[in-house]
Amino acid sequence: MMPAATLLERHLANLAVALPPYRRCEPLLARWGATLARRLTDGGRLLVAGNGGSAAEAQHLTAELVGKLREDRQPLSAIALHAETSALTAIGNDYGYDEVFARQVRAHGRPEDVLLLLSTSGGSGNLLAAARAGRETGLRCWAFTGPAPNPLAEVCHEVLAVESPDSQVVQELHLVSSHLLCEYVEQALPDCLPETEPVAPAVGPVRTGVEVVLDGDVGRPVEA
Repeated sequence: MMPAATLLERHLANLAVALPPYRRCEPLLARWGATLARRLTDGGRLLVAGNGGSAAEAQHLTAELVGKLREDRQPLSAIALHAETSALTAIGNDYGYDEVFARQVRAHGRPEDVLLLLSTSGGSGNLLAAARAGRETGLRCWAFTGPAPNPLAEVCHEVLAVESPDSQVVQELHLVSSHLLCEYVEQALPDCLPETEPVAPAVGPVRTGVEVVLDGDVGRPVEA
């Protein structure tokens, strides 16, 4: 009789099944990275939202963009909407939990900004409301979800859907996707930044020495 698979073996087996279809996401992530690099260097921002573990991953992503992933570079504007706890609780109390992200999207989003929504189920009401608010405001709406079709995938412009029934595997590959998205952003940045003007050389002779003032008189240059 074969021994029962351990928890680790079952988990790794589920991850292994999800990896081959996930490899097909690379062109999408590369394109998103280039788009995001251009928008962020043009003065736009990325808004990100999720619930529970997806909220933690949203905040992980924004930290990498505002800080850095690998090499030092300019900071990039990215906001995790759930992290504004006073606004979150006030909106939830006054307007209902389904509006906690949508109202912030309307407040912070500008046309051509990017809204990225993370959901393993693709069915969270507050993320669906945020996507609708994003489209109404003129944002590009992207999503990381579990298997498609799902409601969030249908309301967003584009979706990276992880084909696994295991929500833990979905979240793990969402984290991989966040890291790859940041890498593609940083790879595209040099092509998005304006070229710096060369500094013109100084004109005329450079005088050496110091000016000395004694008793209020204008001092004469003293050669060094």
